[in-house]
Amino acid sequence: MRILLLSQWYPPEPMKFLSEMTETLQALGHEVTVLTGFPNWPSGKLHPGYRLRLWQREEQNGIQIIRVPLFPDHSRSALKRALNFVSFAISATVLGLWLSPRPDVMHVIHPPITIGLPALVLSFLWRIPFTLEIQDMWPETLRATGMIRREAALRAVGAFAKLVYRRACAIRVISPGFRRNLIEKGVPASKVRVISNWVDADFYRPSQPDRDLAQKLGLEGCFTVMYAGTIGLAQGLDVVLDAAERLRDLPRMHFVLAGDGVEYERIRAEAESRNLANVRFLGRVPNESTPALYALADVLFLHLRNDPLFHITIPHKVFTYMASGKMVLAAMKGDVEELVRSSGCGVVCPPDDAEALASAIRDCYGLSPAGRAAFGENGRHAVCESYDRRQLVERVGAMMEQAARSPVTQYPG
Repeated sequence: MRILLLSQWYPPEPMKFLSEMTETLQALGHEVTVLTGFPNWPSGKLHPGYRLRLWQREEQNGIQIIRVPLFPDHSRSALKRALNFVSFAISATVLGLWLSPRPDVMHVIHPPITIGLPALVLSFLWRIPFTLEIQDMWPETLRATGMIRREAALRAVGAFAKLVYRRACAIRVISPGFRRNLIEKGVPASKVRVISNWVDADFYRPSQPDRDLAQKLGLEGCFTVMYAGTIGLAQGLDVVLDAAERLRDLPRMHFVLAGDGVEYERIRAEAESRNLANVRFLGRVPNESTPALYALADVLFLHLRNDPLFHITIPHKVFTYMASGKMVLAAMKGDVEELVRSSGCGVVCPPDDAEALASAIRDCYGLSPAGRAAFGENGRHAVCESYDRRQLVERVGAMMEQAARSPVTQYPG
């Protein structure tokens, strides 16, 4: 089966799960091409070795990649972010038709919902079906992060999203909460498949801490609570600073924030102004260095703001945390809370609650190393048992194959 993966972002941007998907689909016997933009996320600047041009072809691990131009941005400006999304949508629509070989099926990664424009146009002109994968729910995310505040604009985004849902042959969602959300919006239940994200348990695995790295980062002998990922509006990491204030009496305890995003500079400046010596900032860390960084942590921390949207999402990082065999501290409600509790991989506390977070960290601090290791072992076992990449990608591939066999006249729905 010839598959076109349509996604605004793709590695070397930190979207490893997408390259894992394409490479696994290719290993299963499919022919995969990727139509994407020039890499600029999460900094909003083009990655080293790239420059904007009309198009570029490249190959990564046997996957053919077609890159089309966009307006690079990942700022707090709603106008610039809109230009980033819309520019890729137009480029993919206009150039994708000529640059990409005609596939049997197109698999479309959302967000952003503007990806629906090339999905609708290309599927119509090629007379092929497309399947949709929802990693983030719009317009709810736009409202939750404050990126768009005008209700009229949010309603317009929601209306366009419903059009894309209606035209998709099948929709993959990553959590039960997302499925409920779509059904409440009128999407037929038969169209929505819950297929969890997965983790590369060979890449993310338990390992011994590198003492040289610990010394280099000033973490040797520390009790380290580590967050790794995007530092943006949705993550609400001001709560870390407030908790750090309450934990000054634990001299060995350090928060370590590894990552970048629109809130990075502000959060770092705030930590400096409050003289929080127990909060460290590492900036963006290359993906290949992440496992060694995780190995230095005593607890891996996850937080999203207390918004109904984030009660129904399961960020991919929770699986990487679990696979690394480390105790997880999730300051979240809903689907992630249930995952952490059911797998026995760690503890949970309410989001946006610095007092509760500080109390949970004191509890983790009070555990013996063996006690924390037991939580980590539970998480590792759970991902190896239930979140195997090949099995889950096979299910995604089966969804695409079923769509490809559907009569074209039926696909718009």
